[in-house]
Amino acid sequence: MREHVVLIPGLLCDEAVWAPQAAALADVAAIHVADHGRRDSLGAMAEAIIADAAPRFAVAGHSMGGRVALEVVRRAGRRVTGLALLDTGYTPLPPGEAGRREAQGRHDLLELARAEGMRAVGQRWLRIPMIHASRVADQPLIDGILDMFERRTPEQFAAQVHALLTRPDATDVLESVTVPTLVLCGREDAWSQLAQHRAMARMIAGSTLVSVPECGHMATLERPEAVNRALREWLLAIARSHAPLARGG
Repeated sequence: MREHVVLIPGLLCDEAVWAPQAAALADVAAIHVADHGRRDSLGAMAEAIIADAAPRFAVAGHSMGGRVALEVVRRAGRRVTGLALLDTGYTPLPPGEAGRREAQGRHDLLELARAEGMRAVGQRWLRIPMIHASRVADQPLIDGILDMFERRTPEQFAAQVHALLTRPDATDVLESVTVPTLVLCGREDAWSQLAQHRAMARMIAGSTLVSVPECGHMATLERPEAVNRALREWLLAIARSHAPLARGG
């Protein structure tokens, strides 16, 4: 029987961010890609996923989607058969000046979206850089990312900015996980760095850490073959052990 898997997109992303994985894993998994709509909290996004999911399912989240996956585990851990966290984080908004800088940066981008449109937001993000330096001239990759962002609206962006600025600390969730877990990161991810993923992997007993070389934040699109291999191994681990989470909802 194929595993039910929910793939959770990150900030401003849609099913396109998971398209290589949905195609590559269709033979071993029943794939559903979540849509956050205009939900403005990670918890609300998680609740929508739980409501639509199979009785038992695995979750894989990229970027903000990884944080949503952790909120799914917090609320319905006994239903979750496996967890994959890609290019993501687990800490809340930092206190003091660091938190104020993050909030201001996100609100500046929101104002750019309202003034110049969503593609302008993507173009600025790509200069951070969002992807590995070796891919900055890869026009099909760039255009695909920009097209994806342009399908979102400033209203959706505002909702997701609010969700990220009010994000909870997920340390306790990480420490509760006992199902097969993949923690994956682009080695050169400037947004969600490898050190953060090492910390997450240490908190999850028996987890597998994968660092994808020559890869930035958009691992699913930058290095789909490496991500597909890691996810296929993860699904095999789930098939071998369908243990529930120790402390779930």
